[in-house]
Order: sequence, then C-alpha cells, then structure tokens
Amino acid sequence: MIDTTLSDSAGVSLLSSPLARGPGALPRQRQLIQRLKQAILAGRLPAGGRLPSSRALSEELEISRNTVLIAYEQLTAEGYVIADRQGTRVAPLSAAARNAARHAAPADDRPPATARRLARIVSARQAQDGSLPMTPGTPALTQFPLNAWRRAQDRALQSAPAAALGYGDPAGEPALREAIAQYLRVSRGVHCDASRIVITEGAQGALALCVQLLTNPGDTAWLEDPGYRGAKSAFHGGDLNVVAMRVDADGIVIPESAWTSQPPRLIQTTPSHQYPTGAVLSLTRRLDLLERARRAGAWIIEDDYDSEFRHQGEPIAAMQGLLPDAPVLYVGTFSKTMFPALRLGFLVLPQAIADRAMPSIIEMQRGGHRLEQLTMAAFIENGQFSRHLGRMRRLYRERQAALREALATHLGIEHEVLGGHCGLHLTVRLAPAYSDVDIVAQARKLGMHPAALSSFALNPREEDNGLVIGYGNTGAERFPALVRRLHEVAAGLKAA
Repeated sequence: MIDTTLSDSAGVSLLSSPLARGPGALPRQRQLIQRLKQAILAGRLPAGGRLPSSRALSEELEISRNTVLIAYEQLTAEGYVIADRQGTRVAPLSAAARNAARHAAPADDRPPATARRLARIVSARQAQDGSLPMTPGTPALTQFPLNAWRRAQDRALQSAPAAALGYGDPAGEPALREAIAQYLRVSRGVHCDASRIVITEGAQGALALCVQLLTNPGDTAWLEDPGYRGAKSAFHGGDLNVVAMRVDADGIVIPESAWTSQPPRLIQTTPSHQYPTGAVLSLTRRLDLLERARRAGAWIIEDDYDSEFRHQGEPIAAMQGLLPDAPVLYVGTFSKTMFPALRLGFLVLPQAIADRAMPSIIEMQRGGHRLEQLTMAAFIENGQFSRHLGRMRRLYRERQAALREALATHLGIEHEVLGGHCGLHLTVRLAPAYSDVDIVAQARKLGMHPAALSSFALNPREEDNGLVIGYGNTGAERFPALVRRLHEVAAGLKAA
C-alpha cells in the first residue's frame, strides 16, 4: 500500500482509486494532476502532509512512474506542493484560499460589478448577418477581385523581409500611409502627408483614438442624431457627456445657444453622406461649423466612411480640405471600399495634434497586421484599388436605381426616400402607423436584414420611424420581390 504519512484515510482512498481508461478518458497524467489539485484545495490532503513516493503511487495506480513524476513537477510549478530532500509535501494555503476553493459557487445571483459606462454601451440591434439581403453598409463581397488581392498579397509576402513578422511602426506601415496620403490628396481634397496618418483597426479604432487623444472623462461630445452608433459607443467608452444634435436635409443642425450652454470638445459628423439619412452638409454649414469650432477650441471628427461611392457627379470634397489648418480629424476606412474583415482604417491628424500626439501614439499602440497593410499599399499603388472603386461605383449605381424603382412600384404604403445619391444604402421614412422596429423584426424572420431608422437615434422622434435598406450586397434583380415582401409585412402589422 502507499505511504500513509498523509494519515487521512479519505486522502489515501482518493489516491488509490483507479484512473479512468479507455476511449474518451483524459490522459492519466492530467487525471492525476486534477485529482490532487481538487483534494488539496478541498483540504482532503492537509498542508504539510507528505505525498506518496512516485514509485509507490505508480505501483498503486498501475501507471508509469514518469507519469507521476511529471504530475508532481507540474504541481510543484503551480505551488500546490513543495519538493525537497524529505519528499513531496502539500504546500500550506491560507485560510482565505481554502475558503474560496470550498465556496467556488457565487453566494447569490447578483450580477458582477462592471464599469458604469457599460450601461450606456448597449446595442439596439441584433448581431449582423452581412449575407442577408438589404443589410446596410455591407459591400458586394461576391464582386471583390480576390485573385488580384491574392497576387498583391503574394508580392507583399515575397518582398517583405523576415523583420516584417515582428512589430512595425505603431502609426502603421510607412508604405500604406504614403499610399493613403497620395490617394486622399487627389480624390478627396484632404490636406495631409504620411507623417500625419495613423493606421487603425477600422473606423471604430480611429474614433476611439480620437477620444483617447483629445478628451478627458466628463467632456462634452456632440453627435449627429440620428447617427452612427459606433461613434456613440466610442464617446460613451471615454465617459463623455454625449449631446444629440439633430440632422435635417442639409446635415447637422447646431443651435446657437449650444455653443455656450453645452460647449463641445468633440463634434462628430458625416458631412459628405450623413449616416443614416444620406444628407449632405451644406457649404454654408460646413464653413460655419469650422469657424465656430475653431473659436470654441473644439475638434471636428469628419467620418468619410463611403463617400467614394457617389452616384451623381463627382465625389463631394472632404470638409477637412476647405480651410488651411482646419480643426478636423479625418477618419476613413477600407471596410466599405474593400471588405469589412480587412479591419483597416485610418486617421488623419491636424499638424498641431500630430506633433504633440505621435510620441504618445507610439507608446499606446503596437504595429501589427503588417502583411495586410503592405498588401493594401501594393493594391493601391498598382492601380487595382482605383479600378475596383470604378467597378463598384457602376454596380452600386445600378443597384440603387433598382431599389428606388422597386420602392416606388411595390412598397405600396406612404413613404419618403431620404438623401440617397451616395453610398450603399437608402433610408425610407414611414408613417408612425408602421412601426419600423416591428417591421424589421418580422423581416429578419423572412430572411431580410434592413435596419430600423429609430435605432440610430439617441432621442427618437416621430420622424425617425423608417427603414435603412442596404443595396450593396443585394443584386438588382432581387429588389422587386424583396420590396413586395416588405409591403406584405408592413400591411400585415398595421392590420394587426
């Protein structure tokens, strides 16, 4: 029999009982480790008690002595036992540790304590399935030139040194930052150079970085209403006081009194294609906003998320380029122009902020996703990005026209199409009798994925009742049947 130095008969019995064998059983080494841990934590193997010798225990359990030795070594490394010349003994545990082990289950059903800000960061939507038709913001993934992307990726892998597998520049790969700077200067009229660009984890990462760099908890941030929910989450994540600013047909509306009663530190806007209403911020309001922000010491976040896809005329120039040294942080993303899983966005900092913040950014961030960034740089430099944008503009123009025609012909209820000369979605305002939340819930059961306009509003009003319908991921030929199905849903809910 085994060494009875343990003295506790329950402990001896615990070590003597056979280990499980056969298909599905854990490796015997792991079984022995778990058995000893549980016995020590439960107090069945008392502190100071000497464990059986490896030879005795291996004979008792009919297992390899090496299995026991490895188990004892692991327990020693984790602090459960102490090995010395006298053998292997159970390590002393504090009373608190033993009590915690005996009462592992929670004493009550109270939820765990979390940061108060989490109560303000709650999604009003279900998890998105971008494969469903009518999903807002999802590009035509089936039309993405995967072969061209693979070739760019192969070239990036072949030319990249082994050092590219390590950490890179925290602000992003220099090749990609330079490629973005050149593209933005030509296509969007943005004043920038590579030294002012920071590569981020999508637009959401850029928004969070703006909050980190420019605000303190309790500062005020103005947010378009209805507006981009990701900006609301980023602002609440920074413990900011979020103030809703309504949007009309000419973009964000800022009451004169707000500049003194609720002075902002940050102002979020989507001036070239407001999300989700599609409004374009008028030139008068752009210039006024720039001047008032400068005087107030506020910073404007210009989210230019899908302005490359303008379906009438040339893309509208970025607000950032209207004035020299404009108080604007320009945010862009490749989630719409390329594909969402790429998770590459960028932030263009004003020169004054770049000069002060870059040393901190270098400490705050780690340069990762280097091969993806190098591939994206090559994709831009070899002209594939511009060719892809050209193809997608034509495709989305066709799909938007088809959706407009289907709405006019088949929706069959009173509605108003808002904005809509750009991007990947149309917003349709509905009469209050047709609850957008109920329509969306029923539509999802039928395999459609529009969004409720009211879910984008911080303070929903009657005019915020409607549907945000994506056309980027939906073929033009499908819209007549899909819109007829929406009509049936809306009519059925009103009748009920």
